Amino acid sequence: MTKAASAAAKDLAAAGVSGVHLAWADNNGIPRSRIVPIGGLADAATRGVGATTLFAVFDTHDRITYGHHGLATPSGDVRLFPVIERLRRLAGQPALAWAPARQVAVDGAPWPYCQRAALQRQVAEAGRRGLELRAGFELEFCVTPLGSDDIAAAPGHAGPAYSPHALVPLDPFVTALLHDFEANGLRLGQLHAEYGLAQLELSLPVTDPVSAADDQLLARQTIHAAAHAHGLRVSFAPLVAPAAAGNGWHLHTSLWRKGRNLLAGPDGPQGEGAAYLAGLLRDLGALTAITAPSVPSTARLRPGYFASAYAFWGVENREAPLRYVPGSPLLGDDHANVELKPCDASANPYLALAAVLAAGLAGIDDEVPLPRPIEEDPGSWSEHERQTLGVGRLPESPSAQAAALAATPRIGAALGQELLGAFTAVRASDAEWAGERPLHEIVRAHLWRY
Repeated sequence: MTKAASAAAKDLAAAGVSGVHLAWADNNGIPRSRIVPIGGLADAATRGVGATTLFAVFDTHDRITYGHHGLATPSGDVRLFPVIERLRRLAGQPALAWAPARQVAVDGAPWPYCQRAALQRQVAEAGRRGLELRAGFELEFCVTPLGSDDIAAAPGHAGPAYSPHALVPLDPFVTALLHDFEANGLRLGQLHAEYGLAQLELSLPVTDPVSAADDQLLARQTIHAAAHAHGLRVSFAPLVAPAAAGNGWHLHTSLWRKGRNLLAGPDGPQGEGAAYLAGLLRDLGALTAITAPSVPSTARLRPGYFASAYAFWGVENREAPLRYVPGSPLLGDDHANVELKPCDASANPYLALAAVLAAGLAGIDDEVPLPRPIEEDPGSWSEHERQTLGVGRLPESPSAQAAALAATPRIGAALGQELLGAFTAVRASDAEWAGERPLHEIVRAHLWRY
């Protein structure tokens, strides 16, 4: 690793790179980083870079909570190690490079609060069963001129939604995104003007889970830099205005065994594929506590916004939190996947994928039966109709999310006791901060955190 880091540092320095971001995401989904000089990259790959253990208990507002007994003291250190094989020069910040960071204890042992390691454990567990997960994110974000703090007052584009005309004023930014994604080693599925206020969406093609989470972090860095270079500011926040459609970061997954997509089939998923989907449905309330965990996240998950308010699955149903996307003669069976819609930028991408994989594997273990899909919008039904079909609301508050997570030991076991404790302490700190504050103040406080 030292040899590879030294060689990479030499090449980057010759190309004009001065430093490297060692990046990770905290328990609020917020990217954090340390920059090391390019000459220190090999040493960082050998011995790591020091950081406080308390990053695991930072809340969204950069307050440190001591509510988790395992990190209830300001003493302690963790080492950040760059993942050299994911090292990239940043096209939009040419003097800098970027690499995801592993978090390791000071004695070199695994650190139980490393979110990337939690995902790697779940991937390994799936591998022991002969299973492989493939995943990809869709990222929604809103655009405003640089210096603006109010997207509603200064939208970066005026629509219409999905129109090429909406993007004409953003042409230099869009062009930079297309160039910088490719230069940064990121494949881009597509990009368009979305439905929400000054909203854009782009998709990252599927890959293995750890790479998908790494790519999501690098995509954010790439988008922020391109926006800034073209006089813009972007918000990935779950809500950018109380009444506006929010930003989701939809998570697409498929499960494979021996090169066969288990979600594929002319009649929808069967066998292990159906049990995987049923496992996600069974634990959906607890999953959203991980995949949409901020206070604005729960406000976004409301009926009628394609944001998913009720717990059910459907075939190509955009109100469904679990939207099954079948294969087709045109696209092939390999295209079959399930989209988790209640997922957003406040989710740590590694934890989101670890929780999804754990829930799905448990569904297979327990042979959970998959109910019939729903092709309607349960939000248009009466409460009696929803109760008859067993369709309930997803958690509508931080306390409801906490209760759902506590009642689902499968998800907690995937994270581990220490990481789960830190995560829940951070969520409690965020909920305490929100308190009786009005929604518009809460939304504003989250606008630029991600």
